[in-house]
Amino acid sequence: MPGLQDLSLVFIAYLIGSIPFGLLISRAVGRVDIRQHGSGNIGTANVLRIMGKRAAALTLVGDLLKGFLPVLAALLLGGSEFLVAGVGMAAVLGHNWSIYLRFTGGKGVATSFGVLVAMTPLPALFGLLVWIAVLLVFRYTSLAALTTSVCISPVIYFSTGFGPYFVFSLVAALLIFIRHQDNIKRIFAGTEHRVGQRGP
Repeated sequence: MPGLQDLSLVFIAYLIGSIPFGLLISRAVGRVDIRQHGSGNIGTANVLRIMGKRAAALTLVGDLLKGFLPVLAALLLGGSEFLVAGVGMAAVLGHNWSIYLRFTGGKGVATSFGVLVAMTPLPALFGLLVWIAVLLVFRYTSLAALTTSVCISPVIYFSTGFGPYFVFSLVAALLIFIRHQDNIKRIFAGTEHRVGQRGP
Protein backbone atom coordinates (compact mmCIF):
# COMPACT_ATOMS: atom_id res chain seq x y z
CA MET A 1 0.00 0.00 0.00
CA PRO A 2 1.32 3.49 -0.82
CA GLY A 3 2.28 5.56 2.19
CA LEU A 4 1.32 9.12 3.03
CA GLN A 5 4.53 10.49 1.50
CA ASP A 6 3.85 8.67 -1.77
CA LEU A 7 0.27 9.90 -1.97
CA SER A 8 1.40 13.41 -1.12
CA LEU A 9 3.97 13.37 -3.93
CA VAL A 10 1.35 12.25 -6.45
CA PHE A 11 -1.12 14.90 -5.27
CA ILE A 12 1.50 17.67 -5.33
CA ALA A 13 2.60 16.55 -8.80
CA TYR A 14 -0.99 16.90 -9.99
CA LEU A 15 -1.25 20.41 -8.53
CA ILE A 16 2.05 21.45 -10.11
CA GLY A 17 1.06 19.90 -13.43
CA SER A 18 -2.20 21.85 -13.29
CA ILE A 19 -0.44 25.23 -13.38
CA PRO A 20 -1.51 26.72 -16.75
CA PHE A 21 1.73 28.45 -17.72
CA GLY A 22 0.54 29.26 -21.26
CA LEU A 23 -2.49 31.10 -19.91
CA LEU A 24 -0.60 32.88 -17.12
CA ILE A 25 2.25 33.98 -19.40
CA SER A 26 -0.08 35.17 -22.16
CA ARG A 27 -1.98 37.25 -19.65
CA ALA A 28 1.20 38.65 -18.14
CA VAL A 29 2.86 39.45 -21.47
CA GLY A 30 -0.07 40.66 -23.52
CA ARG A 31 -3.16 40.62 -21.30
CA VAL A 32 -4.54 37.91 -23.58
CA ASP A 33 -6.62 34.88 -22.66
CA ILE A 34 -4.92 32.40 -24.98
CA ARG A 35 -7.97 30.13 -24.77
CA GLN A 36 -9.90 32.67 -26.84
CA HIS A 37 -7.43 32.75 -29.71
CA GLY A 38 -6.03 30.39 -32.33
CA SER A 39 -6.70 26.77 -31.49
CA GLY A 40 -7.77 27.72 -27.97
CA ASN A 41 -5.04 25.51 -26.52
CA ILE A 42 -2.82 26.71 -23.66
CA GLY A 43 0.29 24.96 -24.99
CA THR A 44 3.48 26.26 -26.58
CA ALA A 45 2.40 25.95 -30.23
CA ASN A 46 -0.68 28.14 -29.81
CA VAL A 47 1.19 30.63 -27.62
CA LEU A 48 3.89 30.88 -30.31
CA ARG A 49 1.33 31.53 -33.02
CA ILE A 50 -0.57 34.17 -31.06
CA MET A 51 1.93 35.70 -28.64
CA GLY A 52 5.32 35.19 -30.27
CA LYS A 53 8.62 33.51 -29.44
CA ARG A 54 9.34 34.96 -25.99
CA ALA A 55 5.99 33.94 -24.50
CA ALA A 56 6.21 30.55 -26.22
CA ALA A 57 9.69 29.91 -24.82
CA LEU A 58 8.55 30.73 -21.30
CA THR A 59 5.52 28.50 -21.71
CA LEU A 60 7.66 25.63 -22.97
CA VAL A 61 10.08 25.90 -20.05
CA GLY A 62 7.24 26.07 -17.54
CA ASP A 63 5.43 23.06 -19.00
CA LEU A 64 8.66 21.04 -19.16
CA LEU A 65 9.62 21.83 -15.58
CA LYS A 66 6.25 20.89 -14.15
CA GLY A 67 6.82 17.39 -15.47
CA PHE A 68 10.53 17.24 -14.72
CA LEU A 69 10.67 18.60 -11.17
CA PRO A 70 8.07 16.34 -9.46
CA VAL A 71 9.67 13.24 -11.03
CA LEU A 72 13.13 14.42 -10.01
CA ALA A 73 11.87 14.91 -6.45
CA ALA A 74 10.43 11.38 -6.40
CA LEU A 75 13.74 9.98 -7.66
CA LEU A 76 15.79 11.92 -5.11
CA LEU A 77 13.53 10.66 -2.33
CA GLY A 78 14.24 7.10 -3.41
CA GLY A 79 10.82 6.38 -4.84
CA SER A 80 10.17 3.10 -6.60
CA GLU A 81 9.72 3.01 -10.38
CA PHE A 82 6.01 2.60 -9.78
CA LEU A 83 5.89 5.77 -7.67
CA VAL A 84 8.08 7.74 -10.08
CA ALA A 85 5.86 6.78 -13.01
CA GLY A 86 2.77 7.61 -10.96
CA VAL A 87 4.13 11.03 -10.07
CA GLY A 88 4.90 11.66 -13.74
CA MET A 89 1.43 10.62 -14.82
CA ALA A 90 -0.14 12.85 -12.16
CA ALA A 91 1.75 15.84 -13.58
CA VAL A 92 0.57 15.03 -17.11
CA LEU A 93 -3.03 14.57 -15.96
CA GLY A 94 -2.81 17.90 -14.17
CA HIS A 95 -1.71 19.61 -17.36
CA ASN A 96 -4.43 17.97 -19.45
CA TRP A 97 -7.21 18.38 -16.88
CA SER A 98 -6.17 21.27 -14.66
CA ILE A 99 -7.97 21.76 -11.39
CA TYR A 100 -7.40 25.51 -11.82
CA LEU A 101 -9.19 25.54 -15.20
CA ARG A 102 -12.23 23.47 -14.22
CA PHE A 103 -10.56 20.31 -15.49
CA THR A 104 -9.70 21.58 -18.94
CA GLY A 105 -6.14 22.07 -20.12
CA GLY A 106 -3.50 21.33 -22.70
CA LYS A 107 -2.31 18.30 -24.63
CA GLY A 108 0.49 17.10 -22.41
CA VAL A 109 3.37 16.96 -24.89
CA ALA A 110 5.91 19.21 -23.16
CA THR A 111 4.96 17.98 -19.70
CA SER A 112 5.28 14.34 -20.79
CA PHE A 113 8.69 15.13 -22.24
CA GLY A 114 9.76 16.78 -18.99
CA VAL A 115 8.76 13.61 -17.16
CA LEU A 116 10.76 11.47 -19.58
CA VAL A 117 13.87 13.66 -19.29
CA ALA A 118 13.95 13.02 -15.54
CA MET A 119 12.79 9.39 -15.74
CA THR A 120 14.53 8.00 -18.84
CA PRO A 121 16.99 10.59 -20.20
CA LEU A 122 18.41 8.62 -23.15
CA PRO A 123 15.02 7.60 -24.60
CA ALA A 124 13.93 11.20 -24.06
CA LEU A 125 16.91 12.38 -26.12
CA PHE A 126 15.96 9.93 -28.87
CA GLY A 127 12.41 11.31 -28.75
CA LEU A 128 13.70 14.86 -29.08
CA LEU A 129 15.68 13.92 -32.18
CA VAL A 130 12.61 12.30 -33.74
CA TRP A 131 10.52 15.37 -32.89
CA ILE A 132 13.05 17.72 -34.49
CA ALA A 133 13.35 15.56 -37.62
CA VAL A 134 9.59 15.36 -38.19
CA LEU A 135 9.17 19.06 -37.49
CA LEU A 136 11.90 20.05 -39.96
CA VAL A 137 10.41 17.87 -42.70
CA PHE A 138 6.68 18.51 -42.25
CA ARG A 139 6.56 21.70 -40.07
CA TYR A 140 3.64 20.37 -38.03
CA THR A 141 4.25 20.41 -34.27
CA SER A 142 1.26 18.14 -33.79
CA LEU A 143 2.58 15.52 -36.22
CA ALA A 144 6.00 15.71 -34.56
CA ALA A 145 4.42 15.07 -31.16
CA LEU A 146 2.28 12.19 -32.42
CA THR A 147 5.17 10.50 -34.22
CA THR A 148 7.50 10.88 -31.25
CA SER A 149 4.93 9.43 -28.85
CA VAL A 150 4.73 6.30 -31.02
CA CYS A 151 8.49 5.93 -31.49
CA ILE A 152 9.62 6.46 -27.93
CA SER A 153 7.79 3.58 -26.23
CA PRO A 154 9.80 0.79 -27.94
CA VAL A 155 13.03 2.55 -26.98
CA ILE A 156 11.93 2.69 -23.34
CA TYR A 157 10.96 -0.98 -23.51
CA PHE A 158 14.43 -1.98 -24.70
CA SER A 159 16.00 0.32 -22.09
CA THR A 160 13.99 -0.60 -19.00
CA GLY A 161 11.90 -3.63 -19.95
CA PHE A 162 8.19 -4.06 -19.37
CA GLY A 163 7.77 -1.98 -16.26
CA PRO A 164 6.23 1.23 -14.92
CA TYR A 165 8.27 3.52 -17.18
CA PHE A 166 7.20 1.63 -20.30
CA VAL A 167 3.57 1.68 -19.16
CA PHE A 168 3.84 5.42 -18.54
CA SER A 169 5.09 5.94 -22.10
CA LEU A 170 2.16 3.95 -23.52
CA VAL A 171 -0.45 5.83 -21.50
CA ALA A 172 1.17 9.18 -22.24
CA ALA A 173 1.16 8.36 -25.97
CA LEU A 174 -2.51 7.37 -25.80
CA LEU A 175 -3.37 10.64 -24.06
CA ILE A 176 -1.43 12.61 -26.68
CA PHE A 177 -3.44 10.95 -29.44
CA ILE A 178 -6.71 11.56 -27.59
CA ARG A 179 -5.88 15.23 -27.03
CA HIS A 180 -4.80 15.67 -30.68
CA GLN A 181 -7.95 14.33 -32.32
CA ASP A 182 -8.80 17.69 -33.88
CA ASN A 183 -5.20 18.13 -35.07
CA ILE A 184 -5.28 14.72 -36.73
CA LYS A 185 -8.45 15.67 -38.60
CA ARG A 186 -6.88 18.95 -39.73
CA ILE A 187 -3.70 17.21 -40.89
CA PHE A 188 -5.73 14.91 -43.15
CA ALA A 189 -7.82 17.86 -44.31
CA GLY A 190 -4.71 19.94 -45.05
CA THR A 191 -5.80 22.74 -42.72
CA GLU A 192 -3.42 22.17 -39.80
CA HIS A 193 -1.24 25.15 -38.89
CA ARG A 194 2.45 24.87 -39.74
CA VAL A 195 5.32 26.30 -37.71
CA GLY A 196 5.73 29.99 -38.54
CA GLN A 197 2.12 30.39 -39.60
CA ARG A 198 0.42 33.04 -37.51
CA GLY A 199 -3.20 33.96 -37.05
CA PRO A 200 -6.35 32.00 -36.07
